[in-house]
Amino acid sequence: MKIVLAAPNYPQPRGNTVTVRRIAANLEKIGVRTKIVSTTGDNQARSLPEADLVHGFHAYYFHQFLQQLEQKPDKYIVTMTGTDLNVDLFHPEKRTAVLSTLDCAEAIHVFDEAAKTTVLQEAPQFKGKIFAIAQGTSDFSPAHQSELQKEAGTFLFVLPAGIRKVKNIPFAIHALARLHEKYPNLRLWLAGPILEEAEAEIVLDLAEQHADWLTYIGEVPHAEMGTVFAHADVVLNTSHSEGQPAAILEAMGYGKPVLVSSVPGNKGMVENGRTGYLYNDENQFLDYAAELIDNSEARQRIGQQAKQYAADHHSPTLEAETLRQIYRSILE
Repeated sequence: MKIVLAAPNYPQPRGNTVTVRRIAANLEKIGVRTKIVSTTGDNQARSLPEADLVHGFHAYYFHQFLQQLEQKPDKYIVTMTGTDLNVDLFHPEKRTAVLSTLDCAEAIHVFDEAAKTTVLQEAPQFKGKIFAIAQGTSDFSPAHQSELQKEAGTFLFVLPAGIRKVKNIPFAIHALARLHEKYPNLRLWLAGPILEEAEAEIVLDLAEQHADWLTYIGEVPHAEMGTVFAHADVVLNTSHSEGQPAAILEAMGYGKPVLVSSVPGNKGMVENGRTGYLYNDENQFLDYAAELIDNSEARQRIGQQAKQYAADHHSPTLEAETLRQIYRSILE
């Protein structure tokens, strides 16, 4: 069996690239051959390689990609990854394209039951062909020597995210700037590529203003993120919208407590007070951040519970095997 995995902006260092590479690697381990192509950008494929089935990621971008193909695939499935589910499905100019793509798909894949419910509320006709499969965790090699070094005696927050507006990075900077007044040993690393120039101007200007405690470490190869997580005391996600952020799942798998915005993709992974903290506003963010700084026992307990949750509920083998079952059911 050979599957083409069609993802937007591949191989740019974004969440979709991390997801599709992980799925491809784990499918290969169980005997499914794969080929990854990009559906957008300079690397956009002009045609599809021969394969038994096409698996598209991000319903709206996949729809746009299909429109420019002379030879469209006979059968495909779609994974809804984030903005297509939380934004495009409700956007007056994109909704029709999203629903059309889902309608023609043999199967629809989402990351949790809440996402499945959202789709079915908007399009109940898809009941029976939509599957919730939790993302698998990524394997990192043991942390290796790196120029990145945490300062002795400091408390380090890490925010792993490409710089774009939806990631709401300025919120984290402004909030932690307030907290830094009380905890001068607080530090923040921003880890991720520049994806939107206008947002980067804002973020990098703030980084310069707060250079005494904030460091933009830039794009980190995914294979080296284990080193970053090893240094972190707490890992952040402040996004306005999420599908199911791989970086947060990876941090949890690394045994790190997470502090994340209370949006659907994050709420599907984090149980407030048990496997991390979910905040609704700046005051809640500050309260939870202070609790994590002050209470080492809570940090350790939450980190270990997060690690156990990731191991129990986000098996990469189960993810790949479930997808293979779906592929087989379509082809047979």
